[in-house]
Amino acid sequence: MLEHFFHCPHCFQEISMLIDLSVSNQSYVEDCEVCCNPLQISLEIEEGEIAYFEANPAQ
Repeated sequence: MLEHFFHCPHCFQEISMLIDLSVSNQSYVEDCEVCCNPLQISLEIEEGEIAYFEANPAQ
């Protein structure tokens, strides 16, 4: 697991989440820990590191 920091696209606060590095492609919805709005998280893991990470407002 890796703690990853990013800014919420709703409230622009810096938040963090734990990323499971054992799953290479991930896409899921998770609520912002500050404003509770839903975030669409998409990420790719390559060689045990985050190669791509995106957090957008969930539709």
